[in-house]
This record gives sequence, C-alpha cells and structure tokens, in this order.
Amino acid sequence: MLDKVCESPKAVMDVLRERGVLRNDITIMAGGFGLCGIPEQLLIALRDSGVTGLTAISNNAGVDDWGLGLLLQTRQIKKMVSSYVGENAEFERQYLAGELEIEFNPQGTLAERIRAGGAGIPAFFTATGVGTPVAEGKETRDFGDQPYLMETWLRSDLSLVKAWKADTTGNLVYRKTARNFNPMMAQAGAVTVAEVEELVETGDIDPDQVHTPGAYVDFIVVTKSEKRIEQRTVRQA
Repeated sequence: MLDKVCESPKAVMDVLRERGVLRNDITIMAGGFGLCGIPEQLLIALRDSGVTGLTAISNNAGVDDWGLGLLLQTRQIKKMVSSYVGENAEFERQYLAGELEIEFNPQGTLAERIRAGGAGIPAFFTATGVGTPVAEGKETRDFGDQPYLMETWLRSDLSLVKAWKADTTGNLVYRKTARNFNPMMAQAGAVTVAEVEELVETGDIDPDQVHTPGAYVDFIVVTKSEKRIEQRTVRQA
C-alpha cells in the first residue's frame, strides 16, 4: 500500500511539485461551503508555493483574508468558476476592473458539473438557466414539452478537500456542511489531497460511514482547523 500520509501541507506541495502536478496554469478544485469545510491550511500552502495562473473551481471565493481570498490577494488566480462570491471585496474589485475572469454557475448546476466530472459523464441537460444569460452560447434541446440546456463536466488537475476523519488508506468521513462539494470534488480531481482533523488506522472507520473511498484520495495531511465565522450577527441588548 502506498503511504498517503504527509507530515504537513508544505510537504504535500513539495511532493506535488516534484511529481509535476503542482505547476503554473493548472485547474484546482477547493471544497467546502462558505468558510465551512474548506481546506484552509492546504490553501495557505498553495499560496506559499508561488504557483500562478490558476483556474479555481469552488462554490465561493472565501473572504478577503481567508480561504481562496488569500490567493486572490496575491493574484495567483486568473479565473474563478463559482456560484456565490458575495463575501469577498477583493474578488469584486478584480472582477469589475477586468483583472479576473469569472464563470458563474447556478449552484445546483455547478455541483452537478463537478459530480459529472467525477463520474465520467462529459455533458448533461438541465432546465436550470434556460432563457437566461446562463444559456448564452450553449446548446438547448427539447425533451417532452420543455427545453433543456446542455452543461459540460468539470474536472481538475488537483482537488483540495477537507474531511473530518480519514484512515491511513484515505477513506474519508465529512461532518455536516463539509459534505457540500468536498465529496464530488474528491472524485473529480486527477490528484486529490485531503486535509483532515483526525487520522485513524485502516479498519477503524465503519465501511457504511465512508463518504469518499480511499481510491479517490492520493495524499492525506492532518491539520488543526481554525473555525472562522463568515458573518457574525448579534442581537442588540
């Protein structure tokens, strides 16, 4: 069995660079939803690696000083493929200034495009987006009495995901909101790295509780999570 466990996020990036996976102008996926379940320490290591020209596929773009927002600050991302990006002022500034290319997707369409990439399905039809700017330049076809829009799969050169628990084989378990986007991105990556909070021995995870089989995971790194709040709302006394 290959040893999938790396000692640190930087060590993972060093191995990926040595193997030619980590380089300029690649497509990455970063899992999570808002600031929940994002591979925060791997994203810091990716920033510190200095790679540029990245196409980043992620539901959102983090915030100005966390998550993918860190790579936007350093101009390492040239294109974002996303759904919701409203919490990042630097993202907005770069987009309006013509410095960042954006491919917006309805959230369900984005999720299905990633799932299709992991399943080996190059295209599918959906009613979402028909008759809107989302449909511009895309094929439409009628099924029954309703038009549907063709969307294509999304795949990545490198997927960075965040899980709660892994075993040494790479089987992953996510908690709650972290199951948004992480499992499908793990399957859609040519190479997948999992940042986890807890590592156990193979066999310690109930097979019925595995969300991502280890066959999809190439490397594992254990980190200490920093639980940030995306929007803090308080009630006045």
